[in-house]
Amino acid sequence: MVRRLRLMAGLFLLFFVTWHLANHMAGLIGQEALAAANQLFKAVWSNVVGLSLLASICLIHLLLGFWALYRRRDLRRMRPQEALQLALGLTIPPLLVLHVLGTIYAAKAYGLNTSYNYILLLYFVFDPWSGIRQAIVLLVAWTHGSLGLWFWLRLKPGFQRWRDLLLGVLLLYPLLALAGILAAGNQIQLLAQDPQWLQARIAEINPPGEAAVDAIYDLERALLIGFAAALVLVLLARWLRHHLRDRSGQVTITYPGGKAVQVPAGTTILEASQLNGIAHASVCGGRGRCSTCRVRVLQGAAALPEASAEERRVLRNVNAPPDVRLACQSKPSGPIEVEPLLAPGVGPQEAARRPAPRPGEERVVAILFADIRGFTSISEAMLPYDVVFLLNRYFRAIALALEGAGGHVDKFIGDGVMAIFGLDRQPEESCRQALRAAQAMAAAVADINRALGDDLTQPLRIGIGIHVGGAVVGEMGYGRARALTAIGDTVNIASRLEQLTKEQAAVLVISREVAKLAGTDLPDARVSTTNIRGRKEPLEILALSDLERLDLPAEKPLPA
Repeated sequence: MVRRLRLMAGLFLLFFVTWHLANHMAGLIGQEALAAANQLFKAVWSNVVGLSLLASICLIHLLLGFWALYRRRDLRRMRPQEALQLALGLTIPPLLVLHVLGTIYAAKAYGLNTSYNYILLLYFVFDPWSGIRQAIVLLVAWTHGSLGLWFWLRLKPGFQRWRDLLLGVLLLYPLLALAGILAAGNQIQLLAQDPQWLQARIAEINPPGEAAVDAIYDLERALLIGFAAALVLVLLARWLRHHLRDRSGQVTITYPGGKAVQVPAGTTILEASQLNGIAHASVCGGRGRCSTCRVRVLQGAAALPEASAEERRVLRNVNAPPDVRLACQSKPSGPIEVEPLLAPGVGPQEAARRPAPRPGEERVVAILFADIRGFTSISEAMLPYDVVFLLNRYFRAIALALEGAGGHVDKFIGDGVMAIFGLDRQPEESCRQALRAAQAMAAAVADINRALGDDLTQPLRIGIGIHVGGAVVGEMGYGRARALTAIGDTVNIASRLEQLTKEQAAVLVISREVAKLAGTDLPDARVSTTNIRGRKEPLEILALSDLERLDLPAEKPLPA
């Protein structure tokens, strides 16, 4: 709840800053546009409701930031980007307080007219240092908010698709705002050379007297001292909490390989790993959002408190079994043995991947195998670098086709690939997804042939085999080699069907069951039977050489 409240407050303040910077951009159009943008902005935020809301959320965000600083176990092991965000956040109040007092407070207390003429004259004519400081705080606040937005969005599905665009916007937006202010500032400097114009503008501004200015600076010093005192109190409270925790007793946490560490009671499993130099995945930095720090509790589950509602929600998203917990949220009160489930170097894409079945769960899935025909003869005529380039381009195109159709790329095997359909769908839809993927894969290979036709001794050709049936699906392997996969006869049969594409001179060979569940007759397919090792009855198969006319029912959306 605290993390969510902090996130919502941060998003609100980022929205406010975004709007404020949009005002500055109006300076690229001219003084009138700048004044009009400022009037709209003040109409929303200068009234009692707007100011009260803004002040309350600023205070909430600051207090929750202090709370997060207090709760953090070890500041020395923070990731660089988190340390940067924290440092930027702590510099915003000291840099911003005089601007707030000199605009909002001075307007309410002394009747100062805080128009853009006042701001521009102050920053470009009377006190350029204030303008430099305000440009600095603009960049600091925007960077702080952008980092928070980035850390939050990178865990969302589809983030990789929009990452570059978002990065461009985050970099360009403050530069446009600064450009608008500079353009308006240059205009105001020219106008200020006219003494009569300058005196008229000063009269409009209604500047406060010298005593009022001194009072504003005195209030700034008092607020800075209060902020510094609050920060020192937070750091002292952290030290006291750690000192008392160290005296509250030790608990033992055992990791794979028999490595055991002792930490004070009340330390999370993730903190225990970080304090003792044990590599442990944590994309979100221990905020309980990404699930990458999750561990399987092998012994001592009774020593853990019940999972919170937020932790249960995150674990549900990955279909975690009862013996799996988030390391960043789990504080053992007694001896415990755990096994981290993800490799330490996983990235945001691992955190955002589709939910996976529980280990050892049997499901009806569609399995797809694909392989490049005659790749050995193609690669023999190419340099090693070119072989790697071609394969990587092929793998990327194929993976996008598979994932775009709803499949899970299980593994690449040489120049082949295996994919699973049906992790979150019924068998009928998983078969349709697999056939759509086959169609998209054939189109992707055709695109590669068109793009690289002059560099290939012969066009790339693929063979695809699809079968549907029961399989054991789950995360299997060890350490970095652990991944979601499927095993069973269905997998073996799909692999055999892919090999039959050579004998059938076909692009795609599927079992009759796939066509039946997919709800398509495939009238252009060649029907035959084949004997599969381990099966008593021959398997009826359908072979297709042209996938462009593959007609499939429309995809059904997942239930809400």
